[in-house]
Amino acid sequence: MPGMRKILLLVLLLAAPASADTIANPTLWHVKSGKGEVYLLGSVHILPPDVQWHSPALREAMARADVFVFEVSQDQASIAELQGLVKSHGFLPPDQRLSTLLRPDAKDDFAAALAASGVTLEQVDHDRPWLAGLQMMFAQIARAKFSPDNGVDASLMAEARAAGKPMRYLETIAQQFAVLAPDDTKLELEEFESSLKDLRDVAAEIQPLVTAWSAGDQKALDELLNGDLDEFPAARKALLDDRNARWLPQIRAMLKEKHVFLITVGAGHLTGAKGVPTLLRKAGYKVEGP
Repeated sequence: MPGMRKILLLVLLLAAPASADTIANPTLWHVKSGKGEVYLLGSVHILPPDVQWHSPALREAMARADVFVFEVSQDQASIAELQGLVKSHGFLPPDQRLSTLLRPDAKDDFAAALAASGVTLEQVDHDRPWLAGLQMMFAQIARAKFSPDNGVDASLMAEARAAGKPMRYLETIAQQFAVLAPDDTKLELEEFESSLKDLRDVAAEIQPLVTAWSAGDQKALDELLNGDLDEFPAARKALLDDRNARWLPQIRAMLKEKHVFLITVGAGHLTGAKGVPTLLRKAGYKVEGP
């Protein structure tokens, strides 16, 4: 079982602390076919403000792109939809409490994770495990003064909006939410319990991911993100492979349009043998990049 931490990292790829004025050089892929062109950028969704990730190659891609593409919209309507889904699928039945559902040997880890995040038991005791895990993870991120406003997606969305460039999206809010909130409640609880030790220090757990992303080290990034999931094919299929496969026809359709697209998705979707660049190569496209 990969644990909830691995699932959340794959979905969100949260960023860990970086030294002052860190210069990042994230990998950028380029595909040109027929009328269209596509740039592919792996995203880190939350960053401290001192990471400089606008490389010269990325600036050129941004200047050339006339359509920006992201996983999902972050407009007010999407936020309202997400809030509704959390309200309807984020909480335990009135007669249940998370603290009483845990196995006895998980209770100490739960208490330690709460203390590390600064979240009180009352704030999460009625949450479903997936939501409690997110609450504790984001609380640690906030205490480290990170913000999604500094993340790659939010920054690129703001720049596209300011430049008047259209935006498109590969998924709906409902599709992404289904990845976070599983139907198997027993498995959800087991994954939450297995993640509790990692929730004691989220930043330390994910520092190697950010180092690999900043260096454009796709081999290391693939091993860190996807290595554990090789032992859990069902989880990998739902989190990565199925979504990559659903995106491929959309990207192939874009390549038939007379546009230059900059597509930004979570970095885990672009690495490895089943990442989007590899799928495009297997479909016969020439993909510039590692």
